[in-house]
Order: sequence, then C-alpha cells, then structure tokens
Amino acid sequence: MKKNKFTYLKSGVNIKAADNFVKFISNISTKNKGNKKFKNIGGFGSISDIPKVYKSPKIVASTDGVGTKIEIANILNKYDTIGIDLVAMSVNDLIVQGAQPLIFLDYISINKIDLKKLKSIIKGIQKGCEISGCQLVGGETAEMPETYEKGKFDIAGFSVGVVDEKKILHKKKIKLNDLILAIPSNGIHSNGYSLVRNIISKKKINLKKNSFLRKELIKPTKIYVKEVLRLIKNNLINGCANITGGGIQDNIKRIIPDGLTAKIDLNKIKTKKIFSWLKKNNIDDNEMLKTFNCGVGFCLIVKPINFKRIKKFFKNEYKPYLIGKICKGKKKVLINEKINWS
Repeated sequence: MKKNKFTYLKSGVNIKAADNFVKFISNISTKNKGNKKFKNIGGFGSISDIPKVYKSPKIVASTDGVGTKIEIANILNKYDTIGIDLVAMSVNDLIVQGAQPLIFLDYISINKIDLKKLKSIIKGIQKGCEISGCQLVGGETAEMPETYEKGKFDIAGFSVGVVDEKKILHKKKIKLNDLILAIPSNGIHSNGYSLVRNIISKKKINLKKNSFLRKELIKPTKIYVKEVLRLIKNNLINGCANITGGGIQDNIKRIIPDGLTAKIDLNKIKTKKIFSWLKKNNIDDNEMLKTFNCGVGFCLIVKPINFKRIKKFFKNEYKPYLIGKICKGKKKVLINEKINWS
C-alpha cells in the first residue's frame, strides 16, 4: 500500500496559479509611463531611478492598508476600486512632506488564489498609480489556507517618494495668521468602516439593495497628489495634512509648531450626505469627528495672499475653502462652533 505523499498543492497552496498572477501583473505594469529602464516584476527586488532634477534628494516612505473596507468589497463582490484606496492611503501621506511618489509595492494575503478577484484588485492598484504618477514595481501575493476564512483576504501597500531637501514641508514653515483650507473628500475614504459595518449589521441593512450606501461605501479614496505637488512646485503652501484616522483634529495637530494653534471653525465645514446619514445613527459629534473625515479629505496651510491663486489649481468639486486660521496658543488645535450635519 502506497503512502499518501504530502505536497504544497494538497496543503492548499497553488504555486502555478500564483505564477500566472505574477505574469498578469508584469504585463500591466510594463504599460505604465513610469520607469522604463528596469523591468522589476518577477525579480527578487525592484530597481528604480531617482529623477535627476533633484539636487539634494531625500527619500520619504509610507505604508498603509484599507482596513475593513475590504469587507464592503466582499459583500458587494466588487474589487476594482479598493486598489485605488490602497494607493491613495500611502501616496496622500507622502505629499504631506512635499514628496513626489515614485514607486509602489503591494502585499496581498488570501485564503486561496482567485485570479478573477486578484486581477480586479491589481487593476485598481495600477489605476491608483496612474492617478498619482508613480509606478507599480512589485509586491507579494501570499496564499494562506486556514489563516483566512474562505473568500477572505487582506491587502497592504508601500510607497516611496522623493523630495528635494529645500522643498520639504517642515513645521517651521507654518506661521502666525496663515489660513487653514479644507479640500473636500469624495466620501468616507478608507477610515471608520468598522463603525459603519457595525451600524449596517445592527440595522440589518442589505447593502446590495440600498443603492445610496452601495455607491457611497465602495467609492475609492480621492488621490490629491497632482494638485498638491503643483502647489508645492509653485511655493504656494506652508504645510498640509492628510485627514485619515483620527479625523481633522488629530491629523492637523501633527503639523502645528509649538506656540501656535490651529483655530478651526467647524460650522464652515461642508459635509456630505453620507456623513449626515451616519450622524442620524446615534453617533455623537466627538465620535464622528475622531472617526471620519466628515467631508474634509485634506488640509492646506497657506499665506493669505496665496488663497485665491490656490483655488485655480482645483476642479470645482475639490476647490479648497477656508475653515480656520493659525493663531498664538499652547494648544495645537482649538475647535470652535459645532459642525452642521444637514
């Protein structure tokens, strides 16, 4: 009697399927307008040039995921946008320090290789890279049976950018009487989804049958790279903040120098319908403000003289508007008034 042989395939890992996925990624990555000199996909590491225009280049790196927004994608069986979210969550952080995103790598861990699902995710990642002007140069796909339940997966991203030393947006550039401008978000972006999903579960909402929530909750995070880099190139901003987990208050206070206060008037914030819907589900103001972006996806801190010129760099939907001012004070952020959720 022959003994059963142990194999990787019988253990739940399909190397051939993973190889086919790598070939797919390699084909779409080479179509990108980024670094053409090096073919990175399939190698052990990724090689990229640092643009020669930088006299004193500094490398800036960022990594992030999309949290439990993945579960919304699973419910809706729609995976072509969360890759954009993944890129956005990293590259929007890079530009806060003035860096131009150069390269992006992804990590996907999944119960079982599902080529249709994975291809859809990668196409979204590639789209996010195109929007932000960086190149998908590699990544890792891990098939992990028993670690993840059937159909479950997770994704993470890693981006690298470069900034000239003289263009780094330091705290020290922020001055007394500078204005605080809000750039609108296009929705929830990729934060607060565990709270959103809890509401949906407790209220027994069928996402597939709710056209409003179905559209809003899968909407990909807005990428602010092109607009903000143009402002930096023209020396029009003193500082900026990506409004992610922790909301407006926690993210802005990270960039305020000692002795100054970001005085913010919440009544000026232009919220969106999705946040009004969330607020109606018995969430208090403080919880809303520390969990969600509440309609503000990104903030700029600028000289008053530059305000009108800055608005010309944005389409109407994303035109920055005034929400506060830099004043003297010991507290990094001072919130005035209440937000209008209607």
